[in-house]
Amino acid sequence: MKKIDLNCDLGESFGTYKLGNDELILSEVTSANIACGFHAGDAHVMYKTVLLAKEKGVAIGAHPGFNDILGFGRREIPHTPLEITEMVLYQIGALSAFCKAHEVKLSHVKPHGALYNLAAKDPYIAKAIAKAVVLFDSDLLLYGLSGSELISAGKEVGLQTVSEVFADRTYQNDGSLTSRTSGENAIISETELALSQVIQMIETSTVTSVDGQSIPIVAESVCVHGDNEHALLFAKALRENLTKKGVSVRPIR
Repeated sequence: MKKIDLNCDLGESFGTYKLGNDELILSEVTSANIACGFHAGDAHVMYKTVLLAKEKGVAIGAHPGFNDILGFGRREIPHTPLEITEMVLYQIGALSAFCKAHEVKLSHVKPHGALYNLAAKDPYIAKAIAKAVVLFDSDLLLYGLSGSELISAGKEVGLQTVSEVFADRTYQNDGSLTSRTSGENAIISETELALSQVIQMIETSTVTSVDGQSIPIVAESVCVHGDNEHALLFAKALRENLTKKGVSVRPIR
């Protein structure tokens, strides 16, 4: 039986600002990437989201990003590799504290936004992130874009990696995600299109780029962005349709 993990970026509210529909989405996904207070989230939101994920039986991961609340972590901010390692280590530690408080194990790490995209193509940033994960706990899973430098860096240091694909994003010919800021067609808003793309990736290990090219891809986990207004609808439709097709939707572990 084919199997797939369904993950979502969550815990991205902070202060008086509410983003996403975490409680309902947690009923549909199998893994949650929880913001660690840099690009979004705060202590209260981390506390509450970890508890909700535990109650729903969802695997919990740290979702570190650049210290960029205003830009939601989607702006590239220059850092040295050491600064990247320190920044990621700091954020993993923050979320781990809430996991310890709720007596639940931290499962994985998945970078956010600009940090994720940079790590997909820059081997130095990828290695800096992988180093932070190893320094904290080499048993943690490292999520990264399928075919990316981050996946290579994780394997190089002995981490178990998870190749991630996206339900709500389009792809370029080199296998990278279409930039949200570079133009049109970066986001998939139609449920049927998102579902069709995911089924293609799981069944054929390919994805069709925006230019119509068939790109090889490894699909171990499918991401739905929690800040996408269609996130809950996408997650429900994906889980229901994949299950009907005989795909087992479950955490990596």
